[in-house]
Amino acid sequence: MPDNPQLTIDAKGIGRITFDDPDRTLNVLDEPVMAALEARLAEAGEAAAAGRIRVLVFESGKASGFLAGADIDAIADLQGPDDGAAKAKAGQDIYMSLEAFPTPTVAAIDGVCLGGGLELALACRFRICSDDPKTTLGLPEVQLGLLPGWGGTTRLPRLIGLQAALDLLLTGRSIEPEKARRIGLISEVAPKAVFRERVDAFALETLDLPKGASRKRRPWLRRLVEDTLPGRTAVLAAARRNVLERTGGRYPAPLKILDVVKRGASRSVPDALAIEARAFGQLVATPTHANLLHLFRLREEARKTDRAVPGAQPDTVDRIGVVGAGIMGGGIAQLAAFREVEVRLKDIRDEAVVGGLKHARRLFDRAVERRKLSSSEGDRRMALIRGGLDWHGFRAADLVVEAVVERIDVKKAVLRDLEDQTEARCVLATNTSSLSVDEMATALSDPSRFCGMHFFNPVHRMPLVEVVRGTHTSDETAATVHAFAVALGKVPVVCNDGPGFLVNRILGPYLNEAGHLLSDGAPIEAIDQVATDFGMPMGPLRLMDEVGLDIARHAGATLYRAFGERMRPASSLVALEQTERLGRKNALGFYRYAEGTDPTPDPAVLAEIWSGLDGDPAEAPDSADIRERLVLAMVNEAARVLSDGIVATAAAVDLAMIMGTGFPAFRGGLLRFADAHHPRRLVDMLDDLAERVGVRFTPAPLIRDLADDDEGFYDRFASGA
Repeated sequence: MPDNPQLTIDAKGIGRITFDDPDRTLNVLDEPVMAALEARLAEAGEAAAAGRIRVLVFESGKASGFLAGADIDAIADLQGPDDGAAKAKAGQDIYMSLEAFPTPTVAAIDGVCLGGGLELALACRFRICSDDPKTTLGLPEVQLGLLPGWGGTTRLPRLIGLQAALDLLLTGRSIEPEKARRIGLISEVAPKAVFRERVDAFALETLDLPKGASRKRRPWLRRLVEDTLPGRTAVLAAARRNVLERTGGRYPAPLKILDVVKRGASRSVPDALAIEARAFGQLVATPTHANLLHLFRLREEARKTDRAVPGAQPDTVDRIGVVGAGIMGGGIAQLAAFREVEVRLKDIRDEAVVGGLKHARRLFDRAVERRKLSSSEGDRRMALIRGGLDWHGFRAADLVVEAVVERIDVKKAVLRDLEDQTEARCVLATNTSSLSVDEMATALSDPSRFCGMHFFNPVHRMPLVEVVRGTHTSDETAATVHAFAVALGKVPVVCNDGPGFLVNRILGPYLNEAGHLLSDGAPIEAIDQVATDFGMPMGPLRLMDEVGLDIARHAGATLYRAFGERMRPASSLVALEQTERLGRKNALGFYRYAEGTDPTPDPAVLAEIWSGLDGDPAEAPDSADIRERLVLAMVNEAARVLSDGIVATAAAVDLAMIMGTGFPAFRGGLLRFADAHHPRRLVDMLDDLAERVGVRFTPAPLIRDLADDDEGFYDRFASGA
């Protein structure tokens, strides 16, 4: 039997089951560990019966976390609904023996407690947390297209009430200890410095408490709503409406969670667990689960600097500089300070610096309002940002991000100054979205210390960072920027320099095709509706409004100069250049924007487009044609991106498109979606479009090669995931 976990008993009668996997940085509940846990529980039961154990504590021997949950590889190996249900039941049986343990049981949570780890804690009678910032609790299974199958869906609503439980179950979000205490998930938050001592005292105190003492009493009105059939029915119906509005019903797991909670609420725990296990098995067999598991693995792989830049050792980044205090610069400064990094923010105008600091302050205030930070913590982290007009503090910077206006001459001038004002060890990065990293590097005497670090707007919310390597960028520079992006909580994708880099290069033809569809008579709402029905977070025309029509035109012009006719701007978009429409920023774009109302398509746009064009539109494309043109425009360009060596794997394309554009995760990614169609079918569809609507749909040579060799993108450009 494996040694992890181990059982020890001290002189006070405190039994300890301690998890400490010697081969992993975090404790994971794989099959050998679960088998060992079952054996340790049996041994502890015998000791309790003999009077040697008075209270049983579950703890971690690691400094980095309690329990990170079930083994992802084991989940991936599940073979269909019956196997999934059986594995769920096996875990449930172990946790049922824990729930029935004859003495009080305590989960001592110090660090990460997720998934199956939190389900173990829920099976304990009491839970206590440390106040370590790394301590988080959550049930993220829904993010893998699953539900908590070891009792979480059953026990959590019984412990903290229906509404609080649904908030965690349906989102998969993690919460900090104080919130966990407020909602009744844990009994106490203890200082990290004395956590072990407090756990012992707490464990002994539980001997005098009744079994139900760990359950926080909810307000009477909440009990009236959640503990009566009419109240539960109303809460669950509202939750279902919210899920359908948010997901369009494309993700089966949240709906299955609601069904399990509803059916299990009035049943005994064993009967509810049986419903939960069957539902878990059903979700295991869904394509959505397979695609979300694929995405999870891509994200985890992307965050490993040694994989992204093999052999390079990143430098530590404790202090940064940000040049350019606009929305992007202020957002980058706030994100770094949020992650406890000292920031020096510079601009050439006082009002710009003040604006950047105000933007950062607003973001911190919002974090306080949402209880992500206390008021004092928000103030302390805001104080890590210092702003000014001079270069004071830049000599101490480990990394500087340039975020000035998108003009190559301005950026070069700033970079020349930066090289003079920073130490040779300092990494220089540009936040450009479209300008050439190699061209900017010509302003530097040492281009090896320079690369792109392209954040997406809004910085605090968008997960992707493109780490753009120039021809002369050193491995150490790329590794440092990559590791810093990970430290900021982002998902970095390393790519090579080229017009539009990765995401904007693929997004450009998609947005341009929306313009071509407008020229062909498709209504604004029809184009955007097709995109959102496909799963995009918003349609391409609405997205251009959000980005700014002027910025979208600038990006489109860059791609046209680089790639010629196939990127020629659509005539409808060219016609709008003569108008004052800028999108949301001046409340006038493809949509009209008014305070307090949802944006509505502006019918005047079509009149303005057609006043600048000759002839009338042909028969408007139907929904199927709109979808085909929008999606294949992206697939075709992604093939060229791979051929050009911008990235080396299909996985990098898919991760970047999901994290940077919101490409529907349930589809697994752009190229995984394309691989679901035979490459010969892609060639046939593209050839048909090229003949009907334009040579821009001429199949990329790579797609023809894949069709000839009967390969998919993931066959040719393997990711290992």
